[in-house]
Amino acid sequence: MCGNNMSVPLLADAVTVSGAERETAAVIFLHGLGDTGHSWADALSSIRLPYVKYICPHAPRIPVTLNMKMVMPSWFDLMGLTPDAPEDEVGIKKAAENIKAIIEHEMKNGIPPNRIILGGFSQGGALSLYTALPCQHQLAGIVALSCWLPLHKAFPQAANNGVNKDIAILQCHGEMDPMIPVRFGALTAEKLKSVVTPAKVQFKTYPGVMHSSCPQEMMAVKEFIEKLLPRI
Repeated sequence: MCGNNMSVPLLADAVTVSGAERETAAVIFLHGLGDTGHSWADALSSIRLPYVKYICPHAPRIPVTLNMKMVMPSWFDLMGLTPDAPEDEVGIKKAAENIKAIIEHEMKNGIPPNRIILGGFSQGGALSLYTALPCQHQLAGIVALSCWLPLHKAFPQAANNGVNKDIAILQCHGEMDPMIPVRFGALTAEKLKSVVTPAKVQFKTYPGVMHSSCPQEMMAVKEFIEKLLPRI
């Protein structure tokens, strides 16, 4: 069955890196605040697997409280970057539904959920965790770079007994991150271990790296994708 991109708003102008051969798996990757899907499509192209489709949607442009209400690409509003900052619950939940629509579109096009990895950087990583963990479709894994778990205090414990309770999570963080301190990443890793099987959570940190990625991190992402999405 061929899906129609127009019925999934975020797919209409998403950057897609197609496989060089028959696509049997997909990686959906969400960029950070103020960015677009282009930068991560380029980064993922450098570690691509020929049978995997990479989808990098663009966040809608909205006023962001954290940045004096400037309008910029943002998955949801951000009020602060500390564990106790107020959060845009309505916006986070709406964004998660929009990402779930992309997952379901790929499923309709023949890629089973257990061949789909959801990932992201910073705000995009936060949204990927929030979307994937309680998702009713059993996904292959989550890549969470330099991020946190949104609404962590009220995070649905339903995820405990959900289909993704054994999901593999690769969480990476720069040790010199001035925006989202590595300590916040470590707290997130501990929280994730209470939501999924603890042995499934990998938390890797990178000395000297700020709020960005690095070649070693991208190699870890590549190995994680190769392991979870082997050629079939």
